Amino acid sequence: MINTNLKFCRRELALTQAQMADKLGIKRSLVGAYEEGRAEPRLATLVNMARLFGITLDQLVTTDFSKKKNAKIIGSVPAPEASGAEDDTDPPTTPAGGKLRILALTVDKDQNENIEWVPQKAAAGYLNGYADPEYLEVLPKFRLPMLSNTGTYRAFEIAGDSMLPIASGTVIVGRYVEDWSTIKDGTPCIVVSKREGIVFKRLFNKLRSGAMFVLHSDNPNFSPYDLNVDDVLEIWEAKSYISSTFPIAELSLERVASLVLDLQQQVALLKRA
Repeated sequence: MINTNLKFCRRELALTQAQMADKLGIKRSLVGAYEEGRAEPRLATLVNMARLFGITLDQLVTTDFSKKKNAKIIGSVPAPEASGAEDDTDPPTTPAGGKLRILALTVDKDQNENIEWVPQKAAAGYLNGYADPEYLEVLPKFRLPMLSNTGTYRAFEIAGDSMLPIASGTVIVGRYVEDWSTIKDGTPCIVVSKREGIVFKRLFNKLRSGAMFVLHSDNPNFSPYDLNVDDVLEIWEAKSYISSTFPIAELSLERVASLVLDLQQQVALLKRA
């Protein structure tokens, strides 16, 4: 299983064995031996592989991704300094969120990508199954014709009132963000992370200065907080939302006073007529 996954990921990324070895910080001959099943990687190397591919160690050793037709390899990561031997150092990550990630998806009978809906009750399970096409198969699916055909979309039911007037229970449709460094400050996004789970926030990009995002709520009663890039699993830029609750416009005192003044002026004009 490990050898087929290593070969699958390398070929999907159009990398030579030497290039893959550089990314893992091991000898090229070891990559060949692992792919041919002539040698078994050490635990430290297995952990590095899993982190490099953006999957769990369990998925690396038990899931044959070469048989998952609805799996994409997303992103890239710079090569570490080659030491000429295996070591226990973690593979590098980039402020752009550039580690390799597998994006699972589903398609309809015409090979069009579906929009999978993640309801609130499935949020916890999504953290474990987001990279597994078999898990996504059991989620509800739909399509929205008004969305662009360029991109992969997913829908998440949000909870809480931190993003009012977007109410709890609203379904946010987001487009998958491959390069996190392109996110502009204030962009509303669904963030899937190991620490926070699934949240809907406005992101402020601090990847260059601190390898983190600052997450802001539209509701001023909620304070902003930092989220380290290593905790982030997926980011989906909000493109649309579906809600059974219509937002109620808030009238400020100034707006009410303006409306009253307009009415008074109209009444005065009617009296003169």
